[in-house]
Amino acid sequence: MTALMLGVMLALFVAGVPIAVAVGLASVAGMAGFTQFPLIVVAQQAFIGLDRFPLAAVPFFILAGNLMEVGGISRRLIEFARAIVGGVQGALATTCVLACMIFAAISGSSVATTFAIGAIMIPALVKRGYPAPFAAALQAASAELGVIIPPSIPLILYGVTTQTSVPELFIAGIGPGLLIGAVLSLTVLAWCRLKGWGRGDGEGRLKPLAALREAAFALMMPAVVLGGIYGGVTTPTEASVVAVVYALVVGMAIHREISWHDLYPVFRRSAITSSVILFIIAMASLFSYLLNRQGVPDAAAGWIVATFDTPALYLLGVNLLLFVVGMFVETSASIIILAPILAEAAVRFGIDPVHFGTVMVVNLALGMITPPFGVNLFAAAQVARIPLERMMAPLVVFIAAVLACLMAITYLPWITLALRDVAFR
Repeated sequence: MTALMLGVMLALFVAGVPIAVAVGLASVAGMAGFTQFPLIVVAQQAFIGLDRFPLAAVPFFILAGNLMEVGGISRRLIEFARAIVGGVQGALATTCVLACMIFAAISGSSVATTFAIGAIMIPALVKRGYPAPFAAALQAASAELGVIIPPSIPLILYGVTTQTSVPELFIAGIGPGLLIGAVLSLTVLAWCRLKGWGRGDGEGRLKPLAALREAAFALMMPAVVLGGIYGGVTTPTEASVVAVVYALVVGMAIHREISWHDLYPVFRRSAITSSVILFIIAMASLFSYLLNRQGVPDAAAGWIVATFDTPALYLLGVNLLLFVVGMFVETSASIIILAPILAEAAVRFGIDPVHFGTVMVVNLALGMITPPFGVNLFAAAQVARIPLERMMAPLVVFIAAVLACLMAITYLPWITLALRDVAFR
C-alpha cells in the first residue's frame, strides 16, 4: 500500500496537481486498494488532523500579518530598521533583512513577510539603483526568517505532530534566526561594496529617536505576543488572537490606516491562505494515519538507525533528504508526513527533539527559496514583476549563505539550545 500511495502522489505531483489534492487522492487510492475502510474514514481522519488546539494559531497569525501590512505597521518597522542600520553603503539592502527579522517576530509566515515587507522594500531598492533580480532574491531569502524566528507556523506544526513543547521550540528558534539574519546582512554588505551599490542609502532616513517614536506601537507587538507566551500568561494559540486584536486596535484606532472597508479584503485573503494550509494539513494527516497503520514510521526509524552509524551521519542524511524534499513539497505537508518518522529516529540517536525540530524547519525553509516550487520566489517575483528565472543568479549566493548557517545549526546544538536551557531548565 505504501508503494502505491507514494507512486500515485509522485505521479500527481509531476502532473501539476495541487499538493493537498495529490496527497488526498494518493491516500484514497491506498485505502481503496488495500483496506476495507469505508470512505468516511477520509473525512474522519481529516477532521482529527485539524482537531488540535495549537493549529488554531495558524489562521490568526496569518490574519495578524495581513492586518499589519494594511495598518501601516510594516512600513513603520522598515523606517525603524533603516534608522538602526544607518548610512553605511548597502544600508537599504541590509534594512530588508532586519525588517524581515522584526516582522517575522509577529507574523509567523514567510509568505506574509514577503508581501508585507517586499511591497515596500523591492520598489525602494530598485529606485535606489539595485538590480530588480537582486532585490527580489534578497526579499525572498530574508522572508524565510518568518518561519524560523518565533512565532513560527512550521514550528507549531512540528510541535503538534511530534508532541514537542511549542514554547520550547519557539525560544529555540531565536538563535538560528539571529544567526541567519546576521549572515545574510554581512553577505549583503560585502556584495554591495563589491558591486558599488547603495552608496546613497542613508539619504532620507529618519533619526533613530524619531523612527522609534513612529514605530513604538509596532515594536511593542513582539513583546506583547512573545512576552505572553514565555511569561506563562498565554498559550501560543491565545497569543495569536492577542496579535490580531493588537494589530486591529493599532491599525484602526492609533495609526488610523485601516477602515471598515479594508477589513473584508483582509479577512478574505487571510481565510483563503489559511484554508490552503489547513487543507494540506488535513490531507497529510490522513496520509500519515495510513502510513502508521502500516508501521512505516517504526520500520523507517529502525532502518535509519541501522544504516547510519552516528548521530552526525544521521543529521547529514536528514539534511540531504529534506533539502531535496523541500524543493518539491510544501513545508507544512513535509512536516506532517516526515516529522513523526525522522524525529523518532533522532530520539533513538540521542538527539534533542527541540534541536532536531529547528534543524528540520530551517532546512525546509530553504525549500521556500529553491526552485521549482519555492513559494517565496513566486511571491517576490510577483511583487518585483520580473520572471522567476532572472532571480536565479543572485539567489544562489543567498542559498549558499543559508546552507552554511544550516550546517552550523546542525552541528553546534548550543546555537539552538542555549536560550532554551536558560529559560526552561
